[in-house]
Amino acid sequence: MKKKLLSVVLATAMVATLLVGCGGKTEEAAAPAETKTEETKSEEAPAEKEETAAADTTTGGGKIGVAMPTKDLQRWNQDGSNMEAQLIEAGYEVDLQYASNDIPTQVSQIENMINSGCQLLVIASIDGDSLGTVLEQAKEKNIPVIAYDRLIMNSDAVTYYATFDNYMVGTKQGEYIKEQLDLDNAAGPFNIELVTGDPGDNNARFFFGGAMDVLQPYIDAGKLVVKSGQTDFETVATANWATETAQSRMDAIISANYADGTKLDAVLCSNDSTALGVTNSLEANYTGEWPIITGQDCDKANVKNMIAGKQSMSIFKDTRTLASKVVEMVDAIMKGGEAPVNDTETYDNGTGVIPSYLCEPVFADVNNYKELLIDSGYYTEADLQ
Repeated sequence: MKKKLLSVVLATAMVATLLVGCGGKTEEAAAPAETKTEETKSEEAPAEKEETAAADTTTGGGKIGVAMPTKDLQRWNQDGSNMEAQLIEAGYEVDLQYASNDIPTQVSQIENMINSGCQLLVIASIDGDSLGTVLEQAKEKNIPVIAYDRLIMNSDAVTYYATFDNYMVGTKQGEYIKEQLDLDNAAGPFNIELVTGDPGDNNARFFFGGAMDVLQPYIDAGKLVVKSGQTDFETVATANWATETAQSRMDAIISANYADGTKLDAVLCSNDSTALGVTNSLEANYTGEWPIITGQDCDKANVKNMIAGKQSMSIFKDTRTLASKVVEMVDAIMKGGEAPVNDTETYDNGTGVIPSYLCEPVFADVNNYKELLIDSGYYTEADLQ
């Protein structure tokens, strides 16, 4: 692996030395939405650009492209800003762009990054299967690619993967429901409904799979009952993780199964945007005792709901921790070494197992949110008022 990565770096330096002007031969793509880049700099002479690009790789500097899916979810704003700040502090130039959850926009943005001299790409994909063609361009130019949080599928251009342990996210959500309902001791049965994320996001399958590995035995035994009958991934998936979509589906479930006063004991929600939709629906349509509701990301609105007793828990994934690890990986690659990984077995993207670094998630609830979120400096008290 080290030899392969060293050859990547050397090849990049040779290309930078031999070609005149990094972006001179490329076509201009449509202006991307939600773009955050530095102000246009005065152009250097081509020879100066080439010397700088060649020097950057050996000194630890260089230009890094960071592609985020959207600004619509709070967590991606935090991921992007944290990574940008830490990469800049480490001495890199950063091209950070958000794609408004539009696949063609993200493809265009990545193509622009490749053609404007980025020497490494960090990509949180909108759809894990949508980037194969554009990443072929990165592979042809020997540009390493780190898939960020969402695994990029069916592309052998992916060098590494950095994420939280997605299966563990699901198991923690399932375990929380198990413990709160005391499923091993209580008589039951308990009613539960299931809401997961976007079917094009490979992570959603890990979240849902981890949770269901905990909960399925109790469903099979009849202690947990899904009154809607909706249990398979495709049925319970939520396109784009959209709050409105989760809310609309929950409206229909309540109307058909719980409008007569039947108690809903728990709702497994794979993240906070879907949990928010479920909460909104319950507030409008449900008159029974409030159920256990899980979530993920500790978005401000959801933490406020936890404090108010409307959401039970949320998985906390400190984006500062993941950003720090990605910066370590970037730095190692750019200096010709191997990126640190702790998993070489789990994440197969269809072309082989991608060496990965998995950060450990924790859960926050009303009992520990101050320690995790406020004392750590992630939020201030004012953020949650």
